[in-house]
Amino acid sequence: MSHDMLTRAIGRSGIEASAIGLGTWAIGGWMWGGTDEAKSIAAIQASVDAGVTLIDTAPAYGQGVAEEIVGRALKGRRDQVVLATKCGLVWHTQKGNHFFDYDGKPVHRYLGKDAVIHEVEQSLTRLGTDYIDHYITHWQDSTTPVAETMEALEQLKQQGKIRSIGASNTSTGDIRAYVAAGQLDAIQEEYSMVRRDIENSLLPVCRDNEVSVMSYSSLALGLLTGKISPDRVFAGDDQRKDNPRFSQANRRKVARLMETITPIAEAHGATPAQTVIAWTVQQPGITFSLCGARDAAQAAENARAGQLRLSAEDIETINQQAKTHLSDLDA
Repeated sequence: MSHDMLTRAIGRSGIEASAIGLGTWAIGGWMWGGTDEAKSIAAIQASVDAGVTLIDTAPAYGQGVAEEIVGRALKGRRDQVVLATKCGLVWHTQKGNHFFDYDGKPVHRYLGKDAVIHEVEQSLTRLGTDYIDHYITHWQDSTTPVAETMEALEQLKQQGKIRSIGASNTSTGDIRAYVAAGQLDAIQEEYSMVRRDIENSLLPVCRDNEVSVMSYSSLALGLLTGKISPDRVFAGDDQRKDNPRFSQANRRKVARLMETITPIAEAHGATPAQTVIAWTVQQPGITFSLCGARDAAQAAENARAGQLRLSAEDIETINQQAKTHLSDLDA
């Protein structure tokens, strides 16, 4: 794995970033059993040291906690990274659609112009910066026309507060509406070996419109790391506890798949998890893979996947094995 970090462009923005990005949902602590700030800062700094330039966060990750930690971690290194954050999950207003409650406070999906302009200032402050490289609508809001949201985003771009525009949790209809209303540079969606539904829905629309795809959950919440045994028991508020994807039967199937990936990983001096991440960014239409990390060692391991170049033959073998072992997983 002596190659350089793979880099790619974000849509038509002219911005280049590492194909492996750091996702910071776990760093915010919410739904991940709390946060450890020192370890989180170490994870962010280790990512940058290892050549990761794409750092993805959001106000919703711990209601500002993740953004503040990212801001502290990047002090003095802001110019080395492409910083992505989001808008549209709000707790300063009750416009839009109620989505969930966080610590007893209602959170709404709302992308009205007033909220977008309010939110960007909050994020800039928490991140300790005066610009955001990639600004993403986190969830879609059926109460606001996409044209209104895009008008706000294009205005922020003209002001230099954001440099490119993204959308997350989208339908093909959403993507078409964004493209019609302005320049959409990327979408951010879940994609992995066990969750490939966007291949036939969103990816063709993105390809036709030069929209990049930032995929998250490449390792399927750890299912595809090769480290979660079929007998492991999930406890407490661990979101995997009652998740049918983590059924014992599924974990046995995945374990058999990982056995076939291990020789490929070893031939490249890589871990199975790195091989799965490298496979992900080699899939047609997948531009970036956002990987979560809660400590420096995980961060460095994920980053090295960007130096791994799988051959066409490796990819074909993995595709065949995935078909064989994952065809009938419980969803």
